[in-house]
Amino acid sequence: MKYVVFLLDGMADYEIKELNNRTPLEVAYKKNIASMSKTSYVGLIKSVEDGMKPGSDVANLSILGYDPKKCYTGRSPLEAGSIGIDMKDTDVSLRCNLVTVSEEANYDDKTIIDYCAGDISTSDAKILIDYLKQYMDNDEFTLYSGVSYRHCLIWNNGTLNIGRITPPHDITGKPVRNYTPENKKLYDYMKKSFELLNNHPLNIERAKKGLNKANSCWFWGEGKRAKLDDFNKKYNIKATMISAVDLLKGIGKFSNMNVVNVDGATGYIDTNFKGKAEAAINAFKNGSDFVYIHMEAPDECGHRGEMSNKIKSIEMIDELVIGPVVDYLKSTKEDFKVLVTPDHATPLAVRTHTNDLIPFMIYDSKKIYNGVDNLSEREAKTTGIVIDPGYNLMDKFIKE
Repeated sequence: MKYVVFLLDGMADYEIKELNNRTPLEVAYKKNIASMSKTSYVGLIKSVEDGMKPGSDVANLSILGYDPKKCYTGRSPLEAGSIGIDMKDTDVSLRCNLVTVSEEANYDDKTIIDYCAGDISTSDAKILIDYLKQYMDNDEFTLYSGVSYRHCLIWNNGTLNIGRITPPHDITGKPVRNYTPENKKLYDYMKKSFELLNNHPLNIERAKKGLNKANSCWFWGEGKRAKLDDFNKKYNIKATMISAVDLLKGIGKFSNMNVVNVDGATGYIDTNFKGKAEAAINAFKNGSDFVYIHMEAPDECGHRGEMSNKIKSIEMIDELVIGPVVDYLKSTKEDFKVLVTPDHATPLAVRTHTNDLIPFMIYDSKKIYNGVDNLSEREAKTTGIVIDPGYNLMDKFIKE
């Protein structure tokens, strides 16, 4: 038996008036999902338990069968592991976004204009991170460059008792005054980063081109060194993780999966979808039993309030990733199962994550279920099936 998970990050949404009170998932043309959903096991899943923040870290751990309340130590440590940082038990890791803030003299008066600095390229971001390191690295703090706007700060002998700390994608367009870190060291670091970055030649050039400056660090997602059970041993399979983002690569690394890097994978709608499909097919050809294909684009479109792009991203994934991978699995004549689900909702109306119930679909080449016409939030609700807590979904997918 082969297993493939198509994880469409943030795909779930709310009904939208402009779409005749339908969701992007309902509107999107997705013939490959539809062809499977009619005979699939379909329902809703509670991927983020009440009392936990609805981040992609908690949600993806849950989808993969891990109880976040037992194993979650913070988002950033997972990302740190993916870029090769060997954290000490006394270290604290924080996600460092390169963001765009307005240019008032007082940092507290600034506004978050863009949580990802125009989806800055990895090469441009590395120039800026390397520049900051010259002035900011010391015995206590060390910056590490990651992918696009996503980077990492390691705090030697740091503390988790740092008070308020807010993900920047939750406060786009809002003044930072009520959201900056309460910890003075982190706050001072952010202020200093603006002084160094705002007039950096690369940012001056970006502004001339009409691009958003990457003119400040923003810290969030704090945590200690991560530890996860071996996914391969847990389910007695050989597993592969495919993603553009450090978080999922880190989860793959710490759970002992084979982690595949795809050239041109950006985490946005311009990502190399075909390359992800090819990587999944190659993973199966090379002996993997289980492939987890994480696609960030619907989530990014939700954060940016891009309705048409969110619909388009779902359609592209259906055509360019789900179709080719499923066609390959059919061609092998081997039994296989498919799981299609988001990790959480990222509704366009709120432009951030929520812990709403989300739809899922399990297709089994050996079984026929009373499915639905096409996977959507509305259709999944009609089945009356709810998996809560969500970490039980993976057992159902693999073991039943």
